[in-house]
Amino acid sequence: MAACTPPPPNYPYKDEPDPRNHELTLGVGDVVDIRVWENQNLNTESTIRPDGTITMPLVGDLKAVGETPSGLRAKINTQLAEFLKLNGTETTVAVRSWHSYRFRIDGEVSRPGIYSSDQYLTVADAIALAGGPTRFAKRNEVKLIRTDAKTHAVHPIPLDYDLLSNGTRTDMNIYVMPGDAINIP
Repeated sequence: MAACTPPPPNYPYKDEPDPRNHELTLGVGDVVDIRVWENQNLNTESTIRPDGTITMPLVGDLKAVGETPSGLRAKINTQLAEFLKLNGTETTVAVRSWHSYRFRIDGEVSRPGIYSSDQYLTVADAIALAGGPTRFAKRNEVKLIRTDAKTHAVHPIPLDYDLLSNGTRTDMNIYVMPGDAINIP
């Protein structure tokens, strides 16, 4: 008696975010380089601490987690305006190291664990990073578990590894977001 394979998942993959179209959101562990034109004593390189803040000369502590580099620059300019005359273009914020992009891959993969990358990865790339599914994996029952950053609602995204890896369903090869978990039973 042959085993019945379940039908392919019916999920609106196109509605999932493509992070390449948005400015990077800063997180704990990221390193930012802040430069204030003609005020070298205010220049600093700072790591976002576990409490989500950085420290900058003259300004002190600033909440950086959840901000974009341009949003952080605007906050810095607002704070600096209390001490300096600025026109808003003197400050730059550059991300030197992006450590907050972490995701988990568990279950039937060669190397389960927590992974990081210096660029956004697709589901297929992330699974390949973990050594791919083992021979015991239920390849058509893969789930990407995503937590909404605003509502904290958790929702599973069904995936069929064979369909996405062989190119039959390229729409399933969505981008892995920070904090996602991929489970391969």
